[in-house]
Amino acid sequence: MTRRTKRRALAVCAGVALCTGPIVPGMSAAHAHADPTRPPAIAEAWQQSSSVGLQGDGSLSDVTGLSASNIWAVGQQDIWDVWENRGAISHWDGRSWTQIGIRNDDTGAGHLRSIAAASATDLWAVGTAHDSLPYVAHGDGSAFDRVGVDQLRAGDWLGGVAAVPGKVVAVGSRDRAPLVVTRTGAAWQVEPVRVTEGTLYGVSVSAKGDTGWAVGDSEGEPLVVRLSEGSWKRVSLPEIPGGYLRDVHLDGAKRALAIGGVYHGSRKVSPLLLSWNGKRWSRVRVPDGEASLYGVTGDGKGRFWVSGFDPQRPGEPYLLRYDGKHTKIIRGEAARGGESSTMRLQAVTYVPGTSTVWAVGHVVDAEDKYTDVVERFGPKGTRSTSS
Repeated sequence: MTRRTKRRALAVCAGVALCTGPIVPGMSAAHAHADPTRPPAIAEAWQQSSSVGLQGDGSLSDVTGLSASNIWAVGQQDIWDVWENRGAISHWDGRSWTQIGIRNDDTGAGHLRSIAAASATDLWAVGTAHDSLPYVAHGDGSAFDRVGVDQLRAGDWLGGVAAVPGKVVAVGSRDRAPLVVTRTGAAWQVEPVRVTEGTLYGVSVSAKGDTGWAVGDSEGEPLVVRLSEGSWKRVSLPEIPGGYLRDVHLDGAKRALAIGGVYHGSRKVSPLLLSWNGKRWSRVRVPDGEASLYGVTGDGKGRFWVSGFDPQRPGEPYLLRYDGKHTKIIRGEAARGGESSTMRLQAVTYVPGTSTVWAVGHVVDAEDKYTDVVERFGPKGTRSTSS
């Protein structure tokens, strides 16, 4: 077997792990966004493509933006090596990206899947460790430390995290059933979720941490659980056989958007959007196509942006905007290599006060080499010049 053949064989497994989470029956996190002082223009045009510069084959899984000079992204490097792949944390200071290390950890992080910020000095990342345990790391704005969580055990899987002052919520799976782990103050606990089978991939909570949503799939159907009055409970959804959800963004008591897809067999997937209006979840009509949706963000004004991948135009950045009534596809310049390259934007964040959204993910070229990417989108007529 040649090196290229080996990489192609691994690509199937790596692609599933990077884009859909664990292979079990059945990105992202809420960020502490401050509202801008005036309503911003709508981010609806591609601005720029760049990279954080991960070593080896690298991919970014999640991103959170606190300001134009304070953006964090997580992912992994050397993804082909099961035992030596390394979790990556990168910080944008307004000029350049810097790799941030994790202290007090002899084993090292593997794939870091999600990051959330309660404040500029209170950040949380989750993923997989090399010691078979879920990985939880806490950052103070300058460095990260691995955090031991006694309530977690080998075999547990974490896919998403949300953080607000005084509270952290991480979601995933345990023994093929949904898992919710919370930290209130300094105490961690596993929250009961009355769903016997399934996985949670994304979570979003209110600024006070008293309400929230977590999404995933269960027995071939989309799964949504709600935090209300101190407990997590499954809520009713439209019947969608083959459906799944990968991320959710809470934009207010009467606004939330959950995103995912619907399997149709023969590896065909259609995009799925579910909108919350304060009383019920309803399905949103989306443009025809087979786009895969991975991450969602919002600006607090009822506008949402969804990142993903369009197999009909695989080398181009793909973003979907939803304003509560209509959807619109936003595309960017194709990656180097054109149609022979594949770009997946796995997460997206709205950056307060800038009228822009940043999306992160990876490009796979004709030789199956992964390169991390950062794509920026903003109002029409503007173009970023920073690198």
